[in-house]
Amino acid sequence: MKLSLETAKRLLSAAEQKSRQMGLASNVAIVDDGGNLVAFQRMDHARLAGIGIAQDKAWTSASMQMPTANLSQAAQPGGPSYGINTTNSGRVVILAGGIPLKVGDEIVGGIGVSGGTSVQDAEIADAAVQAFQAMQANPGGNVNVRARIGSVRF
Repeated sequence: MKLSLETAKRLLSAAEQKSRQMGLASNVAIVDDGGNLVAFQRMDHARLAGIGIAQDKAWTSASMQMPTANLSQAAQPGGPSYGINTTNSGRVVILAGGIPLKVGDEIVGGIGVSGGTSVQDAEIADAAVQAFQAMQANPGGNVNVRARIGSVRF
């Protein structure tokens, strides 16, 4: 399965919804199985530095075939992967917020989020992963990614 632009847009929407619920402005990147950018969104007032961070989190999660949070502990001094973040021209990110997108056991892409703390970024990325899983469970259906924030509907 290839990750389509339409699917990527739906994942951006799910991530944006979660980010708004949390009161954050995030950068969100979706890459395909080769780590190539499929879609990107920078919410109003999201940090400029987060553009590259989100894209590299998505790339890392797809290319390393694991959530970026899994690299954090192993990359610490004395850890088995110490220094991994200096490889690939510094593109490997060891901060949480990057999660691979899977269909069964096959990695079809990755999502990367930057805008809050690592824990917040991971929570936003996970919301998009859950939306992706819902799309797989109901391929022809419409996955609801709308949210109510106060009295305003997005």
